[in-house]
Amino acid sequence: MKNKAIAVLTSGGDAPGMNACIRAVVRTSLKNDVQVLGVRRGYDGLISGSVFEMNFSSVSGIIHRGGTILYTARSPEFKTPEGLKKASAFCKKQRIGGIVVIGGDGTFRGARELGETGIPYVCIPGTIDNDVGYSEYTIGFDTAMNTAIEMIDRIRDTAQSHNRCSIVEVMGRRCGRIALYTGIAVGAVAILIPEVRFNFKKDIVEPIMSRLRYGKQHFIVVVSEGVGNINELAAKIKDEIQIETRTTVLGHVQRGGAPTLRDRVLASEMGCKAAELLCAGEGNCVLAAKHGRVVKIDADKAIGMRKKFKNELYRAALKIR
Repeated sequence: MKNKAIAVLTSGGDAPGMNACIRAVVRTSLKNDVQVLGVRRGYDGLISGSVFEMNFSSVSGIIHRGGTILYTARSPEFKTPEGLKKASAFCKKQRIGGIVVIGGDGTFRGARELGETGIPYVCIPGTIDNDVGYSEYTIGFDTAMNTAIEMIDRIRDTAQSHNRCSIVEVMGRRCGRIALYTGIAVGAVAILIPEVRFNFKKDIVEPIMSRLRYGKQHFIVVVSEGVGNINELAAKIKDEIQIETRTTVLGHVQRGGAPTLRDRVLASEMGCKAAELLCAGEGNCVLAAKHGRVVKIDADKAIGMRKKFKNELYRAALKIR
C-alpha cells in the first residue's frame, strides 16, 4: 500500500452506523500511514471525481450521528460500461490501492465489477433490512428496529385511549425482518410480511375477534411495506369487525437517528478490519458477522447469497401473539 491511498464510500440506502464505520476506516488507515480519500455520493463520486482527503478532524464527532457524512446515491451511470471505465480510470489516476464500500448487496455487485478492473475492495454490510445472506447481522438493523419499537409504543398509547386498531407499516419491500422482529417486540396481534402469504380471515380477523371476546379493545397490526396497501387493509378490518382502524407509515424515520451501541461497535470493528486488510494488501472480500466475530469471506461466494427466512421465529410469533 506504499504511496497509495484507500478510498471509502457509502452507497444505496443509508443506515445508522455508517458514520462510525467511516470513522474507523479513516483512523485505522491513518495510523498505518496510509492516505484516505472520502468519496461523495457513492459510485457517482468516482465517476465525477468528487473526492477529498480525510484526516482525524474529518471524522471527529461523527460516531453518534445517523446518516452518512459522505452522502449516498444509486448510480445508473456506474452500471454502464462507460461509467465503470470512468470510475476505474479515476481510481488509478488517484493511485487508489483499495476501496472500502459500505452498503447492501447491490453496492457489493458494483464493487466486484470495479475489482475486475484491478481495484481491490472490501465490502461492509450496512443496511437496515439485514437481508444479506452471508452475514448474521448488518449495520443499522438494531437501530431501525428500536426506532420502530419506540414509534409503535407511542401509537399504542393513543390506540388504547380510543379503542382502535392501528396498522403500522415498517420498511422492508422484499424482506420482512423489521416487521417480524418489531411485531414480536410490541406484541402485535398480526404481523404481515412478504415471505408469508396471509389469509385475511385467519391471520387478522380471527385473532382480533378472539381478543375482543375476553375484553381487549385495542390492537396493533405490523405490516412490512412489501405486503400491500394498508389503507385498503384498514377499510376491510373496519367493515368486517366494526372497529375504528387507523394507519401509520413509519417510512424513512427508521433510517435516521443516533445508532445504538450494537451498531456503533460492529461498525467500528468492521471498519477497522476493512482498513487493516487493504493496508496489508488483501482485498476482494466482504466482511460478515458470524458467531460474535467479524470474518472475511470471498466476494464471489458471498455476493448474491440469500438469507434464509426464520420460519421458527415466525411460528413463535403466531403462538405468542
